[in-house]
Amino acid sequence: MTVKLSTGLRNAMAGTAGFAGALANGVIHVYSGPQPVNADAAPTGTLLGIITKDAGAFTPGSATNGLTFAAAANGGVTKSADVWKFVGLAAGTAGWFRHVGNAVDDGSVSATLPRLDGAIAAGAGDLRMSSVAITVGVPVTVDVYSFAIPAQ
Repeated sequence: MTVKLSTGLRNAMAGTAGFAGALANGVIHVYSGPQPVNADAAPTGTLLGIITKDAGAFTPGSATNGLTFAAAANGGVTKSADVWKFVGLAAGTAGWFRHVGNAVDDGSVSATLPRLDGAIAAGAGDLRMSSVAITVGVPVTVDVYSFAIPAQ
């Protein structure tokens, strides 16, 4: 499993915010290359794009175009019915993602910000997209995104 939870997200899950609350109306940053050692670390690779609702403009602190989840079921959540997508900012092959909450997250080392890192693939992975080959200016949609808390 390649999913890595930041200290901030684990604290939110153990507290009152929960997973969906901590990441509500956040965005997903898509990077090339391998994931960093943990989700508290600074990102590695090139930022290829930022996934928002329908590739709309996003401002941290505002719910506009932030990502939302469907209702929790069976110990997990999936992406909402909204279209989650981005337009390529740089060319490259998507390798991993960082889902961040709706707060300013400049990517620096942090043990307080809620973050989830995971693998990307076209047919598998923690986040599945229409294509992992990213081209500048070309839209890419998220096909599957889910997170479940194991029962045991």
